[in-house]
Amino acid sequence: MLRFLCRVVRHLAVRGVDQFVIVGSGVPSGLPAGRQLHDVARKALLDSVPRVVYVENDPMVLAGARATIEPVTDLVRVVEGDLREIDEVLDDRVLQTFLDWDRPMAVLLLSAYSLNDDEYFHYVIKRIRQVVPERSYLSLVQTTFDAIPPELLPAIHDLLAMTLPGHAVRTREEVKALLEGLALVEPGLVWVPDWRPDGSDGSDDVCDPGASGTYGAVVRVP
Repeated sequence: MLRFLCRVVRHLAVRGVDQFVIVGSGVPSGLPAGRQLHDVARKALLDSVPRVVYVENDPMVLAGARATIEPVTDLVRVVEGDLREIDEVLDDRVLQTFLDWDRPMAVLLLSAYSLNDDEYFHYVIKRIRQVVPERSYLSLVQTTFDAIPPELLPAIHDLLAMTLPGHAVRTREEVKALLEGLALVEPGLVWVPDWRPDGSDGSDDVCDPGASGTYGAVVRVP
């Protein structure tokens, strides 16, 4: 998934998007210093510098990011927030003052698995569409069992219920329904290794994209 996120940030930054709200990334885990998502954006931008807000609800992640990222750059903020409380996230003082709400931005939802209520998920997308400027983008990743053989599904569901209770799993059709009315950026809603692989991160070497167990998409917000 990290490779997908890097490609999304790079793709949007090359097209001039220089503001990113990244919800539930687990920053700074998974990527070494100098290769965080804000670093990817900075390297891709030619005429401006990015402003990035990471939204996290894990106290350890928050403490680590605030200790290792915020002190060394004025272009990144880390705020406490939960996708399950989207109104509070969007009203956050830092989010409101650090970003320019008159210019396009990208909102990356990386913790969609925490939203097991589709009605509320629709509300989250609706609220984001209401507040972001025109020509903004929304991206999400979603866990799925679509590639798992049917005979294994009961055992997999039982294991998930025991180890990650409340973790939402959706089919491609269910994710597609959540994005209804939004313009998908090519190649659309696909397995994350299939989203604009460019060979720079080894994604072209993936033999079975379905093994990722994750769909990814980017949509334009009118």
